[in-house]
Amino acid sequence: MSEKQTRVLVVEDDAAVRNLVVTALGLNGYEAMEAADGTRAGALISSAMPDVVLLDLGLPDMDGVELVNRVRTWSRVPIIVLSARTADEDKIAALDAGADDYLTKPFSVGELMARLRTVERHLAYMDEQAAPEPHVFTNGALSIDYAVETVTVDGQSVRLTPIEYKLLCLLAQNAGRVLTHGTILREVWGTSQKNDLATLRVFMGSLRKKIEPASSGVRYIQTHVGVGYRMVRM
Repeated sequence: MSEKQTRVLVVEDDAAVRNLVVTALGLNGYEAMEAADGTRAGALISSAMPDVVLLDLGLPDMDGVELVNRVRTWSRVPIIVLSARTADEDKIAALDAGADDYLTKPFSVGELMARLRTVERHLAYMDEQAAPEPHVFTNGALSIDYAVETVTVDGQSVRLTPIEYKLLCLLAQNAGRVLTHGTILREVWGTSQKNDLATLRVFMGSLRKKIEPASSGVRYIQTHVGVGYRMVRM
């Protein structure tokens, strides 16, 4: 990220919760904006162009998932959902619509700041990838050279199957973002059938064994049980 403050739009109809989040953002060096409904939020995303959006799903004029769907037709601004809805179906609906992360209420200020830092690292990585000829992905000791389709960990070559390589590249290209099972199945296998989840888990398990040596204790891939996976930025 650049030296300017990261601008965060808080979309929350509960004034007490909104004020708490806005105050926490200010104390942690963020510039905060507020919206109490989806209509106002959409207008601010368009006009003020925030760096990140914190979005409650239970808005008075529309469901938050609807707002995510609308915004994703014209903007890739990172969206972190803050919601009291805990069902996997709600999380999957928001993430499949295009949300980048999902934080369940009640949450701690520390956890919210950690999620924001993850988004900032993702934004910084995307800025780096916008430079000329971005053909190498590096994350800690993990490196992917897209030009020659090679993967190394600690400088040692890792041999992956074509499917494992596609999985790794998909996660790397969305580092910091939770990808649902359905999204991964569509991108890698061209299907989103739930009965294919077992296949996904098998390939993800074999990929992890190859890039996450047990002796290292490093975990590049984070599992979100019942939802999907995320490449963790180191």
